[in-house]
Amino acid sequence: MYFINSKKIYKMGIENFITFMITALFFIMTPGIDTVFVLNKSIGQGRRSGVYAALGISSGVLTHTFFAALGLSMLIAKSVYFFILIKYVGAVYLIYLGFLKLKNKRDFFPTGANKVKRNSKNDFWSGFLTNTLNPKVALFFLAFFPQFIEADQMDNPIPFLYLGITYALIGIIWFLFLTLFASVFSQKLKGNLKSGYWLNKLSGLVFIIMGIKIALTKV
Repeated sequence: MYFINSKKIYKMGIENFITFMITALFFIMTPGIDTVFVLNKSIGQGRRSGVYAALGISSGVLTHTFFAALGLSMLIAKSVYFFILIKYVGAVYLIYLGFLKLKNKRDFFPTGANKVKRNSKNDFWSGFLTNTLNPKVALFFLAFFPQFIEADQMDNPIPFLYLGITYALIGIIWFLFLTLFASVFSQKLKGNLKSGYWLNKLSGLVFIIMGIKIALTKV
């Protein structure tokens, strides 16, 4: 039987679980690639797209959790060639998304004849790839999770899985809140005829800059 106090989750090998949740929330709330991606989808394409993007990003978190539990994240961190491969694939993907935004001649808020039927699965997979192909997430988990795991449980995958699932659930709650806020905010922006054009360009530049930042990431 497992139970929680302020210091430890017994039989899970996890210490200071409440502190972990609070710290994780602050990290998740800090603006980054995931936040920009969810806001971009929510403001430009509506609440549904934002929700699917948030679910995709959280699935990417679970993928990194699984890698960490199996020790694959450590392999990525230690293998220069493997790290470089993932780093540049992720960077190219983000830069590609950025250029698509820059060259897109449609309004950021498509309506009427300009509105294109979208498959929400695309938003999910875009969010999933954006997170999964970011090696900084793997490095972050390797540095962050062990601080809340007992020393004699470092080789046990269960604590990593438990912390990763908790991190993903906190992320889903935050991003869904962000999606709700952004979709309401987008209604006001739609009243400005020029806002759609500039938001398209701005979001494209942000994706390109973040792609370059990933490309410059060092182990």
